[in-house]
Amino acid sequence: MGIFGFTKKNSMDINEGVRRLAEEPGAVLLDVREPQEFAAGHIPGSVNLPLAGISNAGQKAPDMTAPVYVYCLSGGRSARAAAALRDMGYTNVTDLGGISAYKGRTER
Repeated sequence: MGIFGFTKKNSMDINEGVRRLAEEPGAVLLDVREPQEFAAGHIPGSVNLPLAGISNAGQKAPDMTAPVYVYCLSGGRSARAAAALRDMGYTNVTDLGGISAYKGRTER
């Protein structure tokens, strides 16, 4: 979990979140890091949507009731993105914190 993990609402360990994601049809995994960070290594199946473009979430996650899992590098950006998504009307958002705590396979 990211450095803000102890205060995050609707958050979970990134490893547990990725496991749960695989069990939820229609779930979206958003990586809110910058494109160059995403290109350097990301969780398989994730979609890149930098925090600065979170207002365009509907293009990547059109169903506002589907599970949306959000991560970044350490947890700060994902917390802000998750809050913004909730403010936009997304009803099932989970902040996974930072990929720095992820123990699974990544891809480039």
